[in-house]
Amino acid sequence: MKVDYLRISVTDRCNLRCAYCNPLGDHGLKDDEEILAAEEIQRVVRLSVACGITKVRLTGGEPLVRADIVDLVQRLSGVEGIEDLVLTTNGVFLSGLAGALKQAGLKRVNISLDAADPECYRCMTGCEALSEVFDGIHRALNVGLTPVRINCVVVREINLSQVAALAEMALRLPVSVRFIEYCPTSEDTGPVGSYVPNREVREIVESRFGALSSVMAPEAGGPAVYFKTGGSLGTIGFISARSSIFCQRCNRLRLTSDGAIRPCLHSARSYDLKTPLRGGADDETIVRLLRRIVSEKALYTRLTAPAGDFSMQQIGG
Repeated sequence: MKVDYLRISVTDRCNLRCAYCNPLGDHGLKDDEEILAAEEIQRVVRLSVACGITKVRLTGGEPLVRADIVDLVQRLSGVEGIEDLVLTTNGVFLSGLAGALKQAGLKRVNISLDAADPECYRCMTGCEALSEVFDGIHRALNVGLTPVRINCVVVREINLSQVAALAEMALRLPVSVRFIEYCPTSEDTGPVGSYVPNREVREIVESRFGALSSVMAPEAGGPAVYFKTGGSLGTIGFISARSSIFCQRCNRLRLTSDGAIRPCLHSARSYDLKTPLRGGADDETIVRLLRRIVSEKALYTRLTAPAGDFSMQQIGG
């Protein structure tokens, strides 16, 4: 698999307190000076192009809480060789920023949404902002940040009841609703029994809306598989990270908010990029390090050197 995809956590801050990601709130956050600056991220992306990177995704935490996010998008959209610049957000602030992000060069968005019912959304996120998220979805569609993908992590005790309502969004809107198997990353993010295999999620969807037919989704290129049901405007996808191992097809690196490169989400292996960035290393030195990371990626999968407990806020979802 060619490594051509860089996911960048631009902040470890988030405005939500999602049960499976950020139940402790601001606990363990990095000091501001430890987080990479916009010009440092821009430099990493520019030099990554020489190593085969053509696609960049901005994540968090919540990337839209970063004050300079529009400027950062504009910087990265101007990097020659980057063909796809996308962003994952919880959608709360998207309505007010979608137009500026599109104008700055953002191509499309993924929106994390785990419930369609206000009370369940509050239980999942610790906040009451569901209407703002729906506004953000519609605004993203209106300004052309498409295809819009809606990501739902299914946790048995909290939002399994929301599967049908979320899937229904793909019937009436031109969006992809994608169900993601829950994978705890620390003792704080829930018991093992919370896991729901996508086989079970699909059964719920089909019992409500009929058989799903496999389709090829535009701009796919990831682990999701996509389906349609009769007459739907959008698609329904499944990302089965626990029931299906796709390490051999993984094409991504992760840059953490504090400047480390992780070749594999579930491996303890990481490479310090911030020290050479801030220590005066020239471009050639940084490129050599990035090329070594790419060449060694195949050695570090979830089956080797397990990462142990970690925070998705700092690594990037």
